[in-house]
Amino acid sequence: MSADAGQAIDAVNQVFGRHPGFRALHAKGQLFRGTFKATPEAAALTTAGHMQGDEIPATFRLSNGAGNPDHPDYAPEPRGFAVKLYLPDGSRTDIVAATAPLFPVKNPEGFTDFVKLQAAQWKLPLFLIRHPEALRVIPVAAPTLRPPESYASIPYYAIHAFKWIDAQGTERYVRYTVLPEGAVRRLSPRDAKRRGRDYLQTEIQERVARGPVRFTLELQIAAPGDPTDDPSRGWPKDRQRVRAGTFEITEPETEREKDGDILVFDPTRVTDGIELSDDPVLRFREQAYGESVARRTAS
Repeated sequence: MSADAGQAIDAVNQVFGRHPGFRALHAKGQLFRGTFKATPEAAALTTAGHMQGDEIPATFRLSNGAGNPDHPDYAPEPRGFAVKLYLPDGSRTDIVAATAPLFPVKNPEGFTDFVKLQAAQWKLPLFLIRHPEALRVIPVAAPTLRPPESYASIPYYAIHAFKWIDAQGTERYVRYTVLPEGAVRRLSPRDAKRRGRDYLQTEIQERVARGPVRFTLELQIAAPGDPTDDPSRGWPKDRQRVRAGTFEITEPETEREKDGDILVFDPTRVTDGIELSDDPVLRFREQAYGESVARRTAS
């Protein structure tokens, strides 16, 4: 395992503590079963098996961003949406998204520095000198840290670019956004705290028990010249957007992550018809997840 991945997870553990059996980040969350069904518009843009219109089984995880499983749900932090899709040929592919629309830095070294900053905020000026891109990201990301009414009432952004390849061999770079079926709703810190330490965990279980919870997968398609290797930079709002499909969460997943079962949601796990961009943060994720899993399963 690369030293950089070890340093990154070391930094996370220093901020949140080390919690055996839990993820280094997004330690607190809920697993669900459900499906994904792509649109004809998505099938026209990629040959990927899960985008051809069949109903695809899926495992979902909705989570808080912190690395402490006891962190209260009302704390200001990112929230996560991760899905594992089970393709007809027996393979799997993952989508991982969070509520911040941009990554605070443009490379893995910056991520490690950003994590360390959480425990030493007096170092902010030096951090901004080393990573000036954070100056434009932090004001955009800060409002998304407000606690939501529900995991089902906020959008999630898969901040990396992916190359989609259609049946004619045409290549396009896209980014994913996961949009809630209903209105976006956030709470004031006071109202969120009144709902209790675990209000998001309880609310999403109750919501799913009442009926399916749906999200739309939306694509933003890059134009020539748009950056595809920097997750700290967004694309212009006027770029084409395509509705790619619907996620439907139907019931709790009670069989996974028991008796040593390890479930990893890794956005670098792609399938034919979709390729990774040259984004260094995206390509670093597999290493970081591997290091996290090794510590998570250590006796």
